[in-house]
Amino acid sequence: MNLLQSSSQFSTVRFLHLHPSSPTPLRTRFLPVRSSLLPFTNQNAKYHRELEAAVDVVERACRICVDVKKSLYSSEGRIVEKNDNTPVTVADFGVQALVSLELSKVFPSIPLVAEEDSDFVRSNNLVDSVVSVVTDKASSNDKPLTNVDVLEAIDRGKNAIVYGTRPATYWVLDPIDGTKGFLKGSEALYVVGLALVVEGDIVLGVMGCPNWKEASSYNSTIDVQGSESVPTRSGILMVAHIGCGTWARQLSDLMGVSAKVPNGWTRCFVDGCHLVPKARFCISDSQTWESVPLSAFFSATSDADGVSDKEILLLPTCCGRPITSISDRFPCHFHDKSYVLCSLCKYLMVASGRASVFILRARAQTIIKAWDHAVGIICVHEARGKVTDWKGSDIDLAADQVERRILFPSMGVLVSNGTIHNRILEMISSTS
Repeated sequence: MNLLQSSSQFSTVRFLHLHPSSPTPLRTRFLPVRSSLLPFTNQNAKYHRELEAAVDVVERACRICVDVKKSLYSSEGRIVEKNDNTPVTVADFGVQALVSLELSKVFPSIPLVAEEDSDFVRSNNLVDSVVSVVTDKASSNDKPLTNVDVLEAIDRGKNAIVYGTRPATYWVLDPIDGTKGFLKGSEALYVVGLALVVEGDIVLGVMGCPNWKEASSYNSTIDVQGSESVPTRSGILMVAHIGCGTWARQLSDLMGVSAKVPNGWTRCFVDGCHLVPKARFCISDSQTWESVPLSAFFSATSDADGVSDKEILLLPTCCGRPITSISDRFPCHFHDKSYVLCSLCKYLMVASGRASVFILRARAQTIIKAWDHAVGIICVHEARGKVTDWKGSDIDLAADQVERRILFPSMGVLVSNGTIHNRILEMISSTS
């Protein structure tokens, strides 16, 4: 039976009623949708086959991450260092190999732009470990995977394809965005992100965040028929398709939880904040509020209950620092935990209405990579938000005319709910 065309019953979802003038609604708005493989029919989604494949492989990639993380602290050789001092794990390479293998089976003509290459795996004697995790999650095949198969799959993400100035079609993968968070502990956030670019436009995206928390602190603002208690660590899968919106559902059984988890999709929207001082901000983990132009207008605090007239609320993203000042009003349980919000986590925050703004300053010594932004851009756009550089121009994925790997946003990247976007651009411009 075609799941996309089936007349499956709608999940019953209770709307969260927010006053129209409320500047910072704390919940994503929910719409009743079919419990199906995708939340929309193939008649409405031109790239539904590609999205179905992307959803499937990102879910399996998240399971690789969870499995490797469980053994991270008890196995030798599972944590190594890149030349740029960014920690990377077997999961990083395993995810890239798995995604490359699975997508090439279904869409062999679409190339992959991704982060890793097999030289690092070979030189650090990680080949057997990577092959093991990939074999465990790969789709069934009469022919067992070999070391060569997996290494070639990894290298597919870095094969030298010269795109030139013409519009191009390709996948963009970040195997693990937030590897430092991956290594920090069970509470840190990290994302597997996959997007498809068709003739220069991002047409779909899938983000999987295994440690994203949706727990009982929501006080039953969402009720799904037939569901039992929802486990705290269920993770989140967010998908977006051009013209079809941004949607999310829980990742089930990733943490070894056997409780029943609703499989219905909920539609995501950015928050309704219309005043800059009332917005909830995220910044890069490597930057300070003082490096952001808006610091000329506001100081920043992480105390949600004590924001003064000249302050804005800066959501805590500091790597390894315990956060104790954010109250229970935030659904992601930032209080009393150490979290790392990678770039894609911040896009996820804005797209789901948890944050109003993510602002990133471009620095001469830092390269901005396409895979850190592509999937986030479409998720925010389809959630009715906006993403531009600091001069208000769209992010040009073709700026790197050779390999489509590097972005060159003027001054930086601004991700917002759209409503306050132009006002923030004006404030940035006035301080330039």
